[in-house]
Amino acid sequence: MALRGANSTDTDRLIQSVRKGDREALERLLARHRPALRRFLEIRLDSGLRQRVDPSDAVQETQAEAARRIEAYLRDGTMPFAIWLRRIAYDRLIMLRRRHMGADCRAATRDLPLPDRSSVDLGRHVLAHSATPSEQLVRRELGERVRQSIAGLDEDDRELILMRNYEGLSNLEVAQVLDIDPPTASKRYGRALLRLRAVLMSCGFTESLS
Repeated sequence: MALRGANSTDTDRLIQSVRKGDREALERLLARHRPALRRFLEIRLDSGLRQRVDPSDAVQETQAEAARRIEAYLRDGTMPFAIWLRRIAYDRLIMLRRRHMGADCRAATRDLPLPDRSSVDLGRHVLAHSATPSEQLVRRELGERVRQSIAGLDEDDRELILMRNYEGLSNLEVAQVLDIDPPTASKRYGRALLRLRAVLMSCGFTESLS
């Protein structure tokens, strides 16, 4: 189940049960979103942080925080539950980086376990190039360079690219997670793509990838 969009019928039904004080419904609601939440966290845990943080522990801490704050969500409820949960996870991840990596938390991010196909597609989009069957070696190199380049971006740029290109969130959903207005999210995303393109070009890739 993807972490995006409006609440599904099942999620809405569980939320209504939680409103009535059903604690088991809250457990089922969190369990329903656990696999997607784990994917959200896993692609953001670089190798340095993985040595200190187990993804399962990060998921458990995020969901425990969500359970503590569920009453606030029920009072407000202006965004889909999955987006609200993602915002908590995002804040939790920042806290974990600071706790375990200290002042070097930004510099420590050098590699991310991102899907190869998505990385190649993003690289070709940024470089305005279409793939051909004879370019398999270039594809592998491009995918790796894209992953490295994203990991080296500023944290804000990195998050915008991950949410839009790897998780398929809309501009509005990204704005909700980051607690900014949609026009600002759109402008920041455009600038993030330009910075990614500049990094790839500096690595020797050109628009023709020749």
